[in-house]
Formats: sequence, structure tokens, C-alpha cells
Amino acid sequence: MAETTTAPLWPFHTEPEFIEVDGLRTAYRRDGAGEPVLFLHGAGQTRRWLPFHQALAERVELLAPEHPGFGDTPLTPEVDRIDDVVLHYDALVRAFGWERFHLVGHSLGGFLAAEFAVYYPERVKSLTLVTAPGLRVPGHPMADVFRMTPEEADGLLFNGHAAEYAEYLEEGDPGEALIHGYQEMTMLARLHFNPRYDVKLDHRLARVTAPALLVAAEDDRLIPGAHMERWAELLPNGRLEVLTGDRHPTGHLPHVTEPRKLATTIADFVAAQAGA
Repeated sequence: MAETTTAPLWPFHTEPEFIEVDGLRTAYRRDGAGEPVLFLHGAGQTRRWLPFHQALAERVELLAPEHPGFGDTPLTPEVDRIDDVVLHYDALVRAFGWERFHLVGHSLGGFLAAEFAVYYPERVKSLTLVTAPGLRVPGHPMADVFRMTPEEADGLLFNGHAAEYAEYLEEGDPGEALIHGYQEMTMLARLHFNPRYDVKLDHRLARVTAPALLVAAEDDRLIPGAHMERWAELLPNGRLEVLTGDRHPTGHLPHVTEPRKLATTIADFVAAQAGA
């Protein structure tokens, strides 16, 4: 990853690099060597190179872009559906010259990664979804973050332990953080407000023949564990793994609470598929 030329504005903040993708100036961070891994982030923790990213980049070539409307990638009226983002990322990886690669997504990024793998199964060497929404699982509804205050959301995402991870919640100038947060929630609502899932995935996931790792948390209060079990059932070569916590049970953000353990789990899986 290119060295940051200015002091971090908050913990883990780094300046991105940019690439033009179909006219959209897209922010990304890239580091490491080895198997190519595209990591798609969830609805938050942007504008950062986290300990999780660093740990994973120790073993793979990691490319971590920011979705349209998230981080330092601006909103654009041309992107307002999941399939728009899929096409955006197809153009992005082609711009980097990646024909086949490993695809990893957390939360919203997992939903996007699954959709990408459905549309371009021949491009995906392996698929890893971490605490991902995207499926309709009757009897196991997701929590509704659109009805929560930021404090309520943090309590749910960190299972009541948010105070232990205060450095992950810092955003610098409060006014700028408010504007930035509004932009990201606007884009999240475009992609994920209604519906909260893709009913066609139940049938379409049969197209994804690459080995798939489904990483669930012990106590995910946003995406019930039954959702990860359902992903594992529908993906032809899916395997479910529950990531355990060392200090307390894992929740929706294992890349924050167990960064090295999650990075190791993903890197080991990628290494096992490297010859595919």
C-alpha cells in the first residue's frame, strides 16, 4: 500500500489511492503479495487500513476498494442497485488485470460478493462470506439498523462491548463524520432498504461452483446465524465455520474483535484453493 503522506486523522485512517472506473473515481487500498484477494467491506469502517487488512496482506495480495457512496468513493446516480455495484467491480478488477481471484466480503460486502460470484462464476477462485445478509430466511429476521440510533447500532454490532473498541469508532471532526455517515447510510438504503434480500439467490447460487467458506459469529445480533447456515446449504461447495472469540463471543464484526484470527482463517482457506 502506498505510504500515507499525512498524519492519520483518526486511528487506522489512511489516504487511499484512486482508479477511474467507468467515470467514477474509486478509492482503494492495496498491499501484500501472493494470491489475489478482493475484499468487499460492509456498511462502515471505511477510510481505514485496519489491523485485519494488515494481517491478511501479510499472506496475500489484498485489494480493498470502497463501494460507490462509501468512504472516499463518491455517490453517483448511476449506481443505486446491487447489480450496478457488481458491474462496477467487474470493471474495477479488469482495470487491475485480474482475470481470476479470490473474493471475500463482510456483511453488505458479502451480499455483493455472492452476487458477483453468481454473475461471474468463472472469475472466482474461492468465495468467503463473513456474517453476510442477502437471503430470505423465514423465522430469522435481521435487526433493522435503519430504525436505530448510532449508539443503539454500536451496542448491537459490538454486543454491548463497544467501549472496548473506541478507536474503531473515532471519525475525526464530528461535523464531517456526520455528513460522511449520512452519505453512507443513503447508499446503504439504496442498496439494502427494500428488499433486504435477493429472493432469486436461492436458485442462482447453484451457479457458484467455486469452494466457498461461510464464516459465522457465535452471537451475531444483526444477522442471525441461521442466515450463514442457509448460505452453506445453498452454495454447492459451501462450508460453514463459526469463528470463536478469545475475550467474548464473536458478533457481527469479527474483523474488528478478532482481526488476526479471521485473517488467518481466510488466508488458510485461500491457500488451500491456490492451485484451483
